[in-house]
This record gives sequence, C-alpha cells and structure tokens, in this order.
Amino acid sequence: MGTPDFAVPCLDTLVNEGYRVVGVVTQPDRPRGRKMELTPPPVKRAALKWGLPVFQPEKLREPDALEQVLALEPDLVVTAAYGQILPERLLKAPRFGCINVHASLLPRYRGGAPIHRAIVNGEKETGVTLMYMEKRLDAGDMIAQKAVPITERDHAGSMHDKLSLLGAELLKETLPKLLAGEVQAVPQDESLATFAPNLTREDERMDWNRSARDLACQVRGLHPWPVAFTTWNQKPLKVWWAVAKDEPAGADPGTIVRVEEDGMAVATGQGILLLTEVQPAGKTRMSAAEFARGRRIKAGERLGEG
Repeated sequence: MGTPDFAVPCLDTLVNEGYRVVGVVTQPDRPRGRKMELTPPPVKRAALKWGLPVFQPEKLREPDALEQVLALEPDLVVTAAYGQILPERLLKAPRFGCINVHASLLPRYRGGAPIHRAIVNGEKETGVTLMYMEKRLDAGDMIAQKAVPITERDHAGSMHDKLSLLGAELLKETLPKLLAGEVQAVPQDESLATFAPNLTREDERMDWNRSARDLACQVRGLHPWPVAFTTWNQKPLKVWWAVAKDEPAGADPGTIVRVEEDGMAVATGQGILLLTEVQPAGKTRMSAAEFARGRRIKAGERLGEG
C-alpha cells in the first residue's frame, strides 16, 4: 500500500526479491496540472508496469473496499506513504501483521511531513523506521531503523530520494528475518515522541525576525515543494534557495542590505540571509541577482511587507 514516489522503491524491491504481491492498494487517480487531467499516482504506474492488480478505494474503511482487500488474504501488508488509516480489521488480518516504512527515526517526527520538518528544524540526521502498524498514527513497535546525515546542501527533495531508497533497502534486509520470526520489535519511548503535521500555507511564509540560519533551514526544508515565500511590493516572491551568512544584520529584519553577483543580502533577526534563487509572481525561477537587476532593486528596500 502506497501512493507517491516515495513508496515506489519499496514496491520494486518486493517484486525484485521474489515476494508474491497479491495486490497493490493506492489512492485514486486525481486531477493534476493546468488542464486538471486525471493522473494515476506513481505507485499505480509502477504496479501496472509489473502487471500487478491495483485497488484504488476512495476510503479504505468503507465496507466494500475493506472486504475487497481482505479477500486477497495477504500474509503481510507493507505500507509506505499510503495516505489513509488502516481499519482495525485489516490490521489484525495478516498472519505476519501490517508493517510501515516511515521517513523518520521514530519516535521523533510522527505524522505526514517528517522529511520537510526535520530539515526545517535544522536536524543533522534523520532516517527511516520499519514498524508494526497499530490504531495510533506511527506509534507501533519498531522493527528496524537506518539513519542518514542531513548535510547543508540537502533539501526536502534530496532527502526524499535518499530516504525512499533507504526504506527499500531496510525492507529488503529485514523481511527475511521478519518472516522467519527472528525480529524483536521494540516499543517506542512515548516520552521522546514528536510530531510532524502536514504543512500549511503559514509554514511557507518567511518571518524575517527569525535568524538567518533558521530561515535557510526553512528554505531547504520546503525545496522543491511547496517552496518558502516572502513578499515584494505586496506580491508573493518564492525563495527557492538561500544561504545564511556569518555577518551582523546591520538593518531592520527584511531590509535588503545589498545586491551582489551572488544574490540579494537581506537582514534577519540574527545575521544576513543571501537569497540566490527566487520566483516572482507569474514568472519562472531565476537567480536573485537577475531578479534584482531587472527591477532595479536597491539597498534599503524591504521584503515581507504586505
């Protein structure tokens, strides 16, 4: 069970390792793009490539949908970013249980946006956890984990790709032991649990009173989706990339202190943030220097107003 690109390496691994996949459950096709064309989720495309039966219930908890999945009589259910809570009847049905590949080092960052929020929060390390599923979200006993560092050049997109492959690798290594009854699952320490709720529009807005380091982490954590933004001339200005500079702010937060070849240097609550790639409303991505030259932006102008 899975829906986005994150889950595809796990499905590919199950097939490549010779496990008999009796069915693939994924979210329904959704309208995408400017033309709002009905588009299948990545996991559906992967399943069809392998010739596997696909099920796309709008709500898995609906009786007809649940019975359809239970009729497959799975020995094991593997989920990765499926996007729906599994009904209790399904959780209890497979003899080897229901397991989930989660993109964090549980019990930290339970929830729907663990990759984005780990980077936004300035974490130096994250990872994947293979866990048994239970009624509570991401709270089941942990079977195995793998960690990976978050570098200063990493962003949500790069970590997504790293963690999806790491999750598939962990699945490949652990499944033989799990099916042989050789794994010892460990309960999560509830006192260490933190949550990573889904992102909102306010998570994307840059608050120039924060430090340059925090804002740089926000930009990286929201790159390439949904992308952090500020405002210029009361219109949204997406910030695709920015770097914290080790120098005093020297002006009120949000003030452009200089325009240079590498971008626009902006004062923050603590330090300077150099914007290097931006996207004004209705335009394509461009270098911040190009943006500044084209609009004759000078030191002293403000971002984040309006």
